[in-house]
Amino acid sequence: MQAIILCGGLATRLGEAVKTVPKVWLEIAGKTVLAWQVQMLVEAGVTEVVLASGHLHNVLYEKVGNNYGGARIRYAKEEKRLGTGGAIQNAMQQIRTSPFFVLNGDILLSDFSLREMLVRFQQGMAGVLLSVYVPDIRPYGEIMSDGNGKIHAFREKQSTYRAGYVNGGVYLFDQSIADAFPKGQETFSMERDVFPFVSNLYAFQTDASWIDIGVPERLAYARKHFPFSNVPCGSVR
Repeated sequence: MQAIILCGGLATRLGEAVKTVPKVWLEIAGKTVLAWQVQMLVEAGVTEVVLASGHLHNVLYEKVGNNYGGARIRYAKEEKRLGTGGAIQNAMQQIRTSPFFVLNGDILLSDFSLREMLVRFQQGMAGVLLSVYVPDIRPYGEIMSDGNGKIHAFREKQSTYRAGYVNGGVYLFDQSIADAFPKGQETFSMERDVFPFVSNLYAFQTDASWIDIGVPERLAYARKHFPFSNVPCGSVR
């Protein structure tokens, strides 16, 4: 089984922390973010990971090489910024398995196995999106799904403080997801240009402990508290 990790962004909000190393190479609890993510993927049966790289690609390749954490590593370098959708489209040129995982390169999970998403996945689904509970949805995009988990709406960042289920940045896609990519476009967003137009996407809701480290405050929190223990922490700002 294969997976893609999106790790080509500039990560400008993290400032000096990622001036010389990619975000996935930041250390959390004695291991890199990439090591935690690859470990999670390998435990779910993934044997090959495609790193959708870009910014600091040469640094990443030098540090990671072609094998890391028990998985074979390939690279899909973007020569210009492609957005989340364009990066996945570029990396899918090396994807042969279906389904396959896609992870944002700035998320951490504990108390959760990706095998749960594999069990949820069924033939005919374009994909299963991890939908994580957070006490404060304001920094994130909210996923609205019915009782069967079928997604019927995506909501952009909200201004009202309340709890809810948000996009966890972990996806299990069928190869058919590519049918929804904008034709003839290299640069596009999964969140804006693909997901709202796919009718057979499903959410896997979880209360597992989750955080994205995309801003300094959440990075500092993760470094202090990860691995988490059944505490929703995605609202740390």
